[in-house]
Amino acid sequence: MEYQSTQKEPKKPEKKQESDGLRNFTRYSGLGIQMGIIIFITVWGGKKLDHLLLLKTPVFTIILSLLGVAAAMWTAIKDFIK
Repeated sequence: MEYQSTQKEPKKPEKKQESDGLRNFTRYSGLGIQMGIIIFITVWGGKKLDHLLLLKTPVFTIILSLLGVAAAMWTAIKDFIK
């Protein structure tokens, strides 16, 4: 005769929920890294141009950093729409 337990066993979380959470984490952390790299490269390029052209005011640093932020936001929004 088999023993039947009267206690209910706790439900285990489904694998699909765990994999969706991990997929979202990697997707958005990768997006953040991508945005950071875009902004870093544009600011670095602006500083190099200002130094190369011997400018006292950081004109290219300001312009390229703003363009870099805009490009990073455009990339993020494009990725969110997918």
